[in-house]
Amino acid sequence: MRQLTFLKPGRFEWREVPAPVVSGPRHAVVRPLAVARCDLDLYIATGVAPFAGPFAFGHEAVCEVVDAGDAAGVVPGQRVVVPFQISCGDCENCRRGFTNSCSGVPAYAAYGLAGNGRPDFGGALSDLMLVPYADHMLVPLPDGIDPVAAASACDNIADGWRGVAPHLAARPGASVLVVGGLAQSVGIYAAGAAVALGAGRVLYLDDNAANCARAAAMGAQVAPLALGEGRAPAAQFEIVVEAAGTAAGLAFAIRSTAPNGVLTSVSMHFAPTTPVPLTEAYYKGLTFHTGRVQSRPVLPEVLGCIACGRLHPEHVTHRVLPFGEAGEAMADPGPKLVFVP
Repeated sequence: MRQLTFLKPGRFEWREVPAPVVSGPRHAVVRPLAVARCDLDLYIATGVAPFAGPFAFGHEAVCEVVDAGDAAGVVPGQRVVVPFQISCGDCENCRRGFTNSCSGVPAYAAYGLAGNGRPDFGGALSDLMLVPYADHMLVPLPDGIDPVAAASACDNIADGWRGVAPHLAARPGASVLVVGGLAQSVGIYAAGAAVALGAGRVLYLDDNAANCARAAAMGAQVAPLALGEGRAPAAQFEIVVEAAGTAAGLAFAIRSTAPNGVLTSVSMHFAPTTPVPLTEAYYKGLTFHTGRVQSRPVLPEVLGCIACGRLHPEHVTHRVLPFGEAGEAMADPGPKLVFVP
């Protein structure tokens, strides 16, 4: 079968590799119907994120089941969302909802992100994918949802969702600020999720005018971030999402968080250390979250919100392209590419 392989920044190659087969009762083999480019994929492709190839690429996918073991919990023909992190569902971490740290598989096990000594589980930009714990991992795609619209549900949409959903559940009607930037689609999805979940005010800040327009289409108020002008916070927000990926953006997010507020960083900060105004955070008593999303536990909520028509991820997608153009298009700077067979 075909597999898109990342070699090094700026270089991809389609390779012929053995097709996966069902060899266990919990296994399923699925065929990608729509594959989205994750924000991180852009930075791997352009060399901003230090990943060493070669490895199979792509990890955000909606698929169709083509074969399944007796205990896989799915049947051929069923449309499913495939969580990008591999998790068994049985270990203590999985039972506690920490599926990004499943102890039943190697650390950081995921589709399409095998560089730097991590095991290669294949990628979504392939003709077929093997899902080893299908009964736990696979989530049915609700009827009526376009696979292209939901292609990013398993990672970037879920990542934006986790930045606001649990905190709005604890603080209904709270105000939400999203500081946009490096994690560009995640930030826009977070703004859209906040609107969908009934936040009192949702403000999205970004110097990228096109991304501001996408956040506005999701129902958020928008404005330039303009940190280079020494901007001070104009208001304090109970819930803040930092998607800027810069030290200045993170500092601004901390200063914009209200006393006893919650700040979630959904960006990867690639420098060895990142300075933060910790004294201000201390006096505010803010709660700070960072780390990889726990994708599988939030997927049913995310898909339910899309199915009900409140969350519109299609506003973030800027291009839909055929699989064959994936390698050449991967460095496109826009927020969300989706590839279809």
